[in-house]
Amino acid sequence: MALSTPHMQRFLLCKLHTRSTSKTTHKNTFTTTTRGRCCSAIAIDAPSSLTEVPGVRWGSIALQGLREEMEDDIIVRPDGLQGFSFAAVFDGHGGFSSVEFLRDELYKECVEALQGGLLLVQKDFKAAKGALQEAFLKADTRLLKRLEMNGEEDESGATATAVFIGGDELLISHIGDSSAVLCRSGKAEVLTSPHRPYGSNKTSLNEIRRIREAGGWISNGRICGDIAVSRAFGDMRFKTKKNEMLQKGVQEGKWSAKFISRVQLNNDLVVAYPDIYQVALGSDAEFIVLATDGLWDYISSSEAVSLVRDQLRKHGNIQLACESLAEAALDNVSIIIADLGRTDWLNVPLEQQNSIVELVQALATIGIVSFGIWFSSQLSL
Repeated sequence: MALSTPHMQRFLLCKLHTRSTSKTTHKNTFTTTTRGRCCSAIAIDAPSSLTEVPGVRWGSIALQGLREEMEDDIIVRPDGLQGFSFAAVFDGHGGFSSVEFLRDELYKECVEALQGGLLLVQKDFKAAKGALQEAFLKADTRLLKRLEMNGEEDESGATATAVFIGGDELLISHIGDSSAVLCRSGKAEVLTSPHRPYGSNKTSLNEIRRIREAGGWISNGRICGDIAVSRAFGDMRFKTKKNEMLQKGVQEGKWSAKFISRVQLNNDLVVAYPDIYQVALGSDAEFIVLATDGLWDYISSSEAVSLVRDQLRKHGNIQLACESLAEAALDNVSIIIADLGRTDWLNVPLEQQNSIVELVQALATIGIVSFGIWFSSQLSL
């Protein structure tokens, strides 16, 4: 595939970021890999041979980018739910302990709540929705107890987006800012909305209203100036330790004692209550991309779908396509792709690309980034 403008931008930004951070940080060690960009570690989980749901092929990767710690993770369970597969991506923050606990715990709670998959087979969406909401809340309760045992220093949390695939049905249970995207006849359909306390979309406005009704406030797009996701597992300081969080803020000089005397926190500011989506998968459904925000911060859903489709049309290998998609991210990222097995990829013609236009765009991008580097150097003089 020819180098498009977004890919050129990400390549140049990666070089620029690495150059600038290498002067100021001593903890990170960047190594160049055969993938052609800087990263601190690569871990690949490739359950592509697991095919409990007929025709579905899996590709997955968890990749550490330019951060000191990898807090993302993935899980794929193709069996155990009466013909439905389970897959989930986790995006941790404040440490890895929440994700580490949830990797197995969330799946167990979902299996129990769904009665081993019986509610999915019966196609009772209302019952399945209630069961998944219960499972997420129970997993959060158990996690909070675990974090309490770890001590006050463990302020970790995690978002999660889980999918259940069986036959022509897709069920999604989602909290946080990861995203699920369906490719249908070559077009991207974004299936989830991020839970963030900023923005003008309906989901964000609802989250902002909920937080304010709970007595909280939003500063610079973050709850109490701290966290940028409004639904997550863990995060004790916004649930069971809210008052302690306020007092700690006074000690750290974030706000005054007079300020918190007027604050009345009457509910959790961050919640683990999931949104549940039901999606019909027809013959035109090609594959599903499930990824943490480390991917979507650098590539659009349409770009991701185009990249994966091009890869599959070239070689048909879902794992290689997944790894190629991860190349688009500079941040920590976890990606799962489910090829639904309804497309004969090797017989789908490749799209023609306008190489001249892309070359002009790439050269323009080089000029803009070069100017940015020169301008930054002038400011530092």
